[in-house]
Amino acid sequence: MEQQPKQRKRFYKKWWVWIIAIAIIALAVNGMGDEKADTGEQEASPSVAEVANEESKVEETEKEEETVEDDVEEETVEDDVPVEYKSALKKAESYAKTMNMSKIAIFDQLTSEFGEQFSEEAATYAMDNLEYEWKENALKKAESYSETMYMSKQGIYEQLTSEHGEKFTEDEAQYAIDNLMADYNKNALEKAKSYQETMSMSPEAIRDQLVSEYGEKFTQEEADYAIENLGN
Repeated sequence: MEQQPKQRKRFYKKWWVWIIAIAIIALAVNGMGDEKADTGEQEASPSVAEVANEESKVEETEKEEETVEDDVEEETVEDDVPVEYKSALKKAESYAKTMNMSKIAIFDQLTSEFGEQFSEEAATYAMDNLEYEWKENALKKAESYSETMYMSKQGIYEQLTSEHGEKFTEDEAQYAIDNLMADYNKNALEKAKSYQETMSMSPEAIRDQLVSEYGEKFTQEEADYAIENLGN
């Protein structure tokens, strides 16, 4: 009896084919899951612009908090200032604005027993916290001396810096003199007329008084102009 030739199994019926197929499908499914996971992570990650915007908001919030804290600190510091100190500061501001006084003169007035009688601590606080343009005060004082008292250039400078006068610094006084628009010939003439009318002085005596270092301290040219125009 002839042996029948063995029939070969079709390849899809072999067990190892199915194992390979299952493995391939499993790998494909895992790959799709990873892609979805990656896509999800990318979608969840904020953009650079969003991060910058959030950081900006945080910085603004911190700045606002710092501003509030600073305001609270300033209010606390102000509340801690004694009433006497605040009063001294108000007085100092008044003297500076209405009387155009110098810094030293205001301090002396605040502490003087014949003046405001504040303590030195209160006066020091006032001057330390008073922001003012002292050079402009010196200029206003100089203008006043020139327009109402007809003083000479040198006379005004010395009055501004004198410890018995206005007590401005040399720099402040020099600024005032440099920026003072004064007609010193006219001032000398007005002084000469005053001496003649109130003291009946002779022209030569008036001239000497105008140029004297113990008198008006005008220049020789200014005094000569005054005497030459005295009778006019």
